[in-house]
Amino acid sequence: MSLLVVKVGGAVAGSAASYVNALVTQSYEVALVHGAGPQITAEMERRGLPVEFVDGRRVTDAAALDVVRESLAGVNKALCEALGPRALPLPDGVLDAVPVPGLGLVGDPQPSAPAAVVDALAAGLVPVVAPLARGPLNVNGDEAAAALAVGLGAERLVFVTDVPGVLVEGVVAAELPADEAERLIGDGAFTDGIVPKLLAAARAARLGVAAEIGETVVTA
Repeated sequence: MSLLVVKVGGAVAGSAASYVNALVTQSYEVALVHGAGPQITAEMERRGLPVEFVDGRRVTDAAALDVVRESLAGVNKALCEALGPRALPLPDGVLDAVPVPGLGLVGDPQPSAPAAVVDALAAGLVPVVAPLARGPLNVNGDEAAAALAVGLGAERLVFVTDVPGVLVEGVVAAELPADEAERLIGDGAFTDGIVPKLLAAARAARLGVAAEIGETVVTA
């Protein structure tokens, strides 16, 4: 069977289960990576904690990491309940990462094939992976999905978002080369959440994994 790594953001996690279950019925192996960005930000603001991002990565001290872990655990549980008995929850940091200087408890995820993920796939389950690395370190969910896809040798990396694809000059691009994506980012054509997705997709594509953001295919 073909292996897909699917990344869903916290904003669309609630609707992701039906999409993943449909892939499984089509005989795909699926590893699911999720975020919890909106939930984390809302809870940090509720607790009076500063919310700061640098290049798509959340600055994370010990207090923020508590919120990150709690929020990811909540999304992980909800996704697993929606997916049903084929889901295997992995909320506690199975990824490999190296610390990112200056951002606190934040890591740059490295390509890996965690045993828990590999074993779940072999058993016909859907591993539901939170973007935490051993340490624990908070890692960007898009970067985590790309690293996992490369490490597992996935056929495709699919970003499920609330937008139809990558807009270039107002039109959804059917295909976007990695070099062009990075040039457009450098020129300021993209902002906010699409930037880490594009960078992660470009990284995966260059390392041999086809990457899709909505209807847009990012190529090496």
